[in-house]
Amino acid sequence: MTPDTPSPRRHDFQQRPLSDIEARILGTLMEKARTVPDSYPLTFNNLITGCNQKSSREPVMQLADALVAEALDELRQLHMVFESSGGRVTRYEHNFLRTVGVPEQSAVLLGMLMLRGPQTAGELRLNVERWYKFLDIASVDAFLEELQDRSAEKGGALVVKLPKAPGAREQRWAHLLCGPVDLNQPVATHHAGLSASATEDDVIHLSRRVATLEETVGRLEGQLQNLHEQLGLSQPGQA
Repeated sequence: MTPDTPSPRRHDFQQRPLSDIEARILGTLMEKARTVPDSYPLTFNNLITGCNQKSSREPVMQLADALVAEALDELRQLHMVFESSGGRVTRYEHNFLRTVGVPEQSAVLLGMLMLRGPQTAGELRLNVERWYKFLDIASVDAFLEELQDRSAEKGGALVVKLPKAPGAREQRWAHLLCGPVDLNQPVATHHAGLSASATEDDVIHLSRRVATLEETVGRLEGQLQNLHEQLGLSQPGQA
């Protein structure tokens, strides 16, 4: 943050819940900062691509440029997103940790919840492996419980533990950044397509392979878009 950048004010964030689009933008910026650092801060086009990607997103969105631009303006007013000057295009970076006032581990969990919806502590530990390596599920639970027990002076709870779904072994957690959640709403499992005989090691191995592929695709997309911008060409898929 440059000397001219306004100091973040945490009470701004507490004034209202985030919209679903704002949460998707923040989650995407937080993800790409860790998984494709060479392309971060993100250009507007890279941000659109990340928000609308079909993998590792729940729900999948198809956001128009105008909606993302409007949400970015709102997030800038909340000091949760900054524009980076320099180069030929404007780039965007998040300021989540400072504005919300949480440690890195908590921010990682909130970012993943914003991107992929309610998850168990075990799913979160696996899904954030490229962002931050938690020692065990117990450490994930500890940070989630800290977020759930957050005092009113700090803005109140940021996550909630959902009732156990029928047939589920573990309860899932949901973020509260977009306001209260419906505790009676059924939650789909993320591994419904896996065989019931699949072991935890099988799931971890498969998830790591998918994560590696996603990271490679994201890096290539960012490089391609940057190349188009440097050459002054239209973005892929645009007239």
